[in-house]
Amino acid sequence: MTDLYTSQRAMRNMRRAAMQRGVIAILDVGTSKIACLILRFDGPDRLREQDGVGPMAGQSQFRVIGAATTRSRGVRFGEIAVMNETERAIRTAVQAAQKMANVRVDHVIACFSGAEPRSYGLAGELDLQDSVVTEQDVSRVLASCDVPDLGQGREVLHAQPVNFALDHRSGLGDPRGQIGHRLAVDMHLLSVDGDVVQNLLYCIKRCDLELAGIASSAYASAISSLVEDEQELGAACIDMGGGATGISIFMKKHMIYADSVRMGGDHVTSDVSKGLQIPLVTAEKIKTRHGGLYATGMDDREMIDIGGDSGDWEKDRRQISRTELIGIMRPRVEEILEEVRATLDAAGFDTLPSQQIVLTGGGSQIPGLDGIATRILGQRVRLGRPLRVQGLPQAATGAAFASAVGLCLFAAHPQDEWWDFEIPAERYPARSLRRAVKWFKDNW
Repeated sequence: MTDLYTSQRAMRNMRRAAMQRGVIAILDVGTSKIACLILRFDGPDRLREQDGVGPMAGQSQFRVIGAATTRSRGVRFGEIAVMNETERAIRTAVQAAQKMANVRVDHVIACFSGAEPRSYGLAGELDLQDSVVTEQDVSRVLASCDVPDLGQGREVLHAQPVNFALDHRSGLGDPRGQIGHRLAVDMHLLSVDGDVVQNLLYCIKRCDLELAGIASSAYASAISSLVEDEQELGAACIDMGGGATGISIFMKKHMIYADSVRMGGDHVTSDVSKGLQIPLVTAEKIKTRHGGLYATGMDDREMIDIGGDSGDWEKDRRQISRTELIGIMRPRVEEILEEVRATLDAAGFDTLPSQQIVLTGGGSQIPGLDGIATRILGQRVRLGRPLRVQGLPQAATGAAFASAVGLCLFAAHPQDEWWDFEIPAERYPARSLRRAVKWFKDNW
C-alpha cells in the first residue's frame, strides 16, 4: 500500500484551516462534466469545530457564492485518462467559479466516481481499563479492527465507524463519557485503486490547488439525495453519471456499502450515435431532447430530424420516429439497471428492513426511467433531487448536481473517520492488531 500523496489526516487539518479562512472550493470530477462550487462559511460556527462522532460532527453554515461547470475532458469511467485535458477542464471550471464569486480559492474538496471501490465491514472490541469511555478508548477500539489485505495498489478512501456498542447496548453514535466494561465498534472501510486517486491528486496539484478532502461520488450523492428517514431506515442511492453509475447503501445515517458499475449515460449516447450513424454531440442533443424509454402509439408518428453536415443533402435530411430512438436507448438502460440489481443482491440489500431505492445523477433524467427501474430494482423506487443549498444557482439544482451538492454537505459536516483519532501504537502485542497499527504508522 503506497503512501497517499497528501495523507487524509493532513487533508483534514487543511480543511480546518480553509474553513477558518472562510472559503473552500468543491470539485466534482465527472466523466461528462466538471462542476466547481465555491462555498463561503460564515458566522461564529465557522471557528467552532464541535466535538462529536457521526454525521453531524462540526456543523457549520455555508452558502454557495460561485458556481461553474464545463464539459469534462480526458475522463473515462470516472477516472482521469488524459492528464493535461482534465487539468485544463478543471482550471476552466475553477476560474469561472472564482470569477463569479470574486474571490481566490486555494483549497478544494474533490469527489470522483471510478477507481473500482470495494467495501469491507470491520469489527473491533476491547475491555475498558476505566469504566468511563474516553477519546483514547475510541482510538484504541478503532485500532483493534483487523484490516484485511486490500490487495496490491489499493488505498483507503473512507474508514468510518458506523456503530458503537457498550456491553449489551448497541447502536450508539458516540460512546464517549458513557459507562461500561466492553467497547465494540463496527467500521465501514472503502478501498479504491490507488493509481486513480494519485492521478486526481496530481492533476489538482498541477492546477495550483491544495486538496483538503476527497470523497467517493456515490457517498456524496447519497448525502444530498436521501432524505433523513431514508438514511436512518436504510436506502440505496443509485447515482447515474456519464461514465459510471455509483451505488451506495445507507443505514442508521451511515454508509455501509458502496460500489460502482462502469456504465452510464454516455453509453446510451454512444448507442444512439452508432445506431443512427451520427456524431456523439448530435446524439447527446437528440437523447436529451427527444429520448425516452416507453413508446406509445403517438411516438410512431413523432418524427425527429437528424441533421448532419456531410454536404449530401439527402443524407443530412434524415428523419427517424421517436419509437426508433426509444428502441435504441431502452436496452442499454435496462442493462445498466440489471448490473445495479446484481450489485445490490451481492451486497445483501434485500435483507435490509427498508428496500427504498433513490435514483439520481444526470443519467436519471431520462423520461420513464422510474418505471423501468421499478420493474428491475423493486417496488420502492423514486427519483431523487439534491437538497436545496443556500446560494445555489437554479441551473445547478438538478439531479446532475447531486454529488456536487453532497460534497458541500460533506465539507460542512464531515463524518468522523478513522484518521480523526490519535491511534496508539504501543499497546498491542497481538500479531493481527500489530499489522493494522504498523499499516497505520507507515501510511500516516
